Order: sequence, then structure tokens, then C-alpha cells
Amino acid sequence: MKKINIINGPNLNLLGVRQPEIYGCQSFDDYLAVLRAAFPDVEIDYFQSNVEGEIINQLQAVGFTSDGIVLNAGGYTHTSVAIRDAVAAITAPVIEVHISNIYAREEFRRHSLLSPVCQATICGLGLEGYRYAIAHLAAQ
Repeated sequence: MKKINIINGPNLNLLGVRQPEIYGCQSFDDYLAVLRAAFPDVEIDYFQSNVEGEIINQLQAVGFTSDGIVLNAGGYTHTSVAIRDAVAAITAPVIEVHISNIYAREEFRRHSLLSPVCQATICGLGLEGYRYAIAHLAAQ
């Protein structure tokens, strides 16, 4: 059985409440149940933190044993050299996911420090981006 970790960064605990016109109306906990049902042969673990260091700790904790990581670092995507360094240091493949199309938003969101050290980037597909990332990682 493949083991895939989803790591979400700041403010993603507010999905379903925060700016539903951008992020939708579904909570991540509700969507996680959908993902687990869609991939019964994949163990999907989930972690969310608003704290940069906790995200780094989690990447290091699972990054050498996981079959893959789906990472939505939220706003840290555009600012965190430390998270980039953690992704570069681990051996698990990482797919960067963004719910919104970061290239159609504010200028500062259009640059990802993480993309160069991730296997792929998925953005603008809503929560379904997580499904595509898991399907890809599970097939490797």
C-alpha cells in the first residue's frame, strides 16, 4: 500500500469559510474523506499548520519514508526559502498544489520558490488538484 502525505500551510484550515469565491465552499476535512474513498488502496495522511517551522518539521518527519507528498504551502510558497530547502533535502517526490490559479492573481503570488524543487505543480483546479496529485504519486 502506498503512503502519501498531504501537507497544507497557512489559512488552509479555513477552507469552506475563507473567500469561498476563490477557494470554494467545502472544508478540507470533508474533501479528505472524498479523497480517502477515491483511493482505498492508498494510505493518505494529512497535516496542516499555520506555522512555517511546523511545516518544515513535518516535511522532514515524512520526507524519507513517504511514497509522495502533496504540498500546498499557501502563502509560504512565495516567501519561504526554508520550506524550499526542506523539500530539496528530502527524498520523497513532492507535488506542489494550489487551489486557485496563482498566475491569475496578484503579482506577488505568481512566483513560487517551491516549484523548482518539486516534481510538478498543479494550480487552478480547485480541490481536485489534490486528487490529480495523489493519482500521479500513487501510479509511480
